[in-house]
Amino acid sequence: MRILITGGAGFLGSHLCDSLIGKGHEVICLDNYFTGAKSNVAHLLGNPNFELMRWDVIDPFKVEVDQIYNLACPASPIHYQYNPIKTIKTSVMGAINVLGLAKRTGARVFQASTSEVYGDPAEGHHPQEESYWGNVNPIGIRSCYDEGKRCAETLFFDYHRKNGVDIRVIRIFNTYGPRMRPDDGRVVSNFICQALRGEPITIYGDGQQTRSFCYVSDLIRGFESLMEKEGITGPVNVGNPGEFTMLELAKSILAITGSRSEIIHQPLPQDDPKQRRPDISLAKRELGWQPEVSLEEGLRKTIPYFSEVLGG
Repeated sequence: MRILITGGAGFLGSHLCDSLIGKGHEVICLDNYFTGAKSNVAHLLGNPNFELMRWDVIDPFKVEVDQIYNLACPASPIHYQYNPIKTIKTSVMGAINVLGLAKRTGARVFQASTSEVYGDPAEGHHPQEESYWGNVNPIGIRSCYDEGKRCAETLFFDYHRKNGVDIRVIRIFNTYGPRMRPDDGRVVSNFICQALRGEPITIYGDGQQTRSFCYVSDLIRGFESLMEKEGITGPVNVGNPGEFTMLELAKSILAITGSRSEIIHQPLPQDDPKQRRPDISLAKRELGWQPEVSLEEGLRKTIPYFSEVLGG
C-alpha cells in the first residue's frame, strides 16, 4: 500500500516508517521538524519506497494514498506548552486536513490519540477504560494538548458517522525507547539523561504518582494491529498495564546505569495526573495485542541510545 504518516520523522513516526517500509509498503513521511528530526529517518532516504516531505499538517495537502497515520503533534509538556495555540491548531486543523484527505481518497485513517484525554482520573476510574469520559481541566496549562486531542477524536467520529470515513483511533499511554529527544521533558528521558550525566534525579511531588510505560516496538505493533483489523473504529487503549511510581522508575534507572546521582524533590506541576494505567482488555480481546517488553528490558534497550546521544 501507499501510506502517509504525518509526524513521520518524530519518535513514534520514525519507528512506524521503519516497520511499514520493512513490510514492503510505500511510505510518504510528512513532518515540520518542530519535534521530529530528519536524522530519525536519514537511514531511509535512499530507499525507493520512502519519500520525505517538509510540511506542516496545519496546511492542507494533497496526496494519493491507501492509508493515513496521523501522528503529528508535540506530545511532551515542555514542547506542547511552548506554543499552546500552535499545539491545539496542530491537533484540530491537522485532524480536519487528514480527514478531508481520507474522505476524498477513501483511505483508512488512523488518529494517534492519548491517555491525556482521561485527564487526572476521578476516584473509581483506575485503571482507565475506553468508556471513561475523563476529568480534564479545559483551561489549564495542559489543556492545549488534552482538549486538542479530545476535539480530534470528536472530528474523527463525526467524519465517520456523517461521511463514512474509515477511521481508527488509539489512545497512547506513556511510551519510551530510542529516538526520544533528550530535552523532551518526559520522565524516562529526564531520569536517564540525569543519571548518565551524574546530575540529581528530579522527582516532582513525593514520587508516589504512577505511570505505565510501554516500549516503542510494542506500541507500533498495536498501531498496525488496529489498522489491519476490520470492523472496529476504537478508541482502543494501547499501553503497558504495569504500573510504577516515579521513585521506582528512578531507582530502576540508577541501578541499570550504575549512576550515583541523588534523588531530589520539586513541587508537582499543575494538573499533573496522580495515576495513569491503561485497561487493555479491549486491545487483548479485539486485536490479540498485549505488550511483550518489560520495563527493565526496555530501559536496557533505551539507555545505550541516550548514552550515545550524550556522547558517553
